[in-house]
Amino acid sequence: MKKIVCILALFVSLTACGTKFDGSRTGNDIEFIMEYNVLNTTDTQDLIVESGNTISGKIIVNKGSLSIKIQKEEEEPIYEDNEISVSNEFAIEIDESGTYTVEVTGKGAKGSVRIIVESN
Repeated sequence: MKKIVCILALFVSLTACGTKFDGSRTGNDIEFIMEYNVLNTTDTQDLIVESGNTISGKIIVNKGSLSIKIQKEEEEPIYEDNEISVSNEFAIEIDESGTYTVEVTGKGAKGSVRIIVESN
C-alpha cells in the first residue's frame, strides 16, 4: 500500500511541474490581463496604440519571476524588464501610433499582469 501511495504522490508532483499555465487571460486591442496560479510559458498580445496614449502596466509577483517586453514591430523595445520578482507598476507615453506587442514570460510565476492602453 505504501508503494502505491508513493507512486501516486510522485505522479502528482511530476504532473504539477509540467503545468505551463493555470489561470485566466483576457486580451484585445487595448488590454492584456492575466491572473495565474502557474505561469511557465510565454504569451503575447498585440495592442493598437495612438500617438499620445499611454501604456500602463501593473505587475503582481507572488512567486517565481516574470519577464516583460513591449515593442513596436521589429523596432527596439520601448519597455523591457527581465527576471521581475517583485510587484511594480509602469507607464509609457507613446510617441508613434502603431501596433505594439506585449510579451510576458513566466518562470514558476504566480500573480497577475494588467497592461492597458489609456487615452490622453
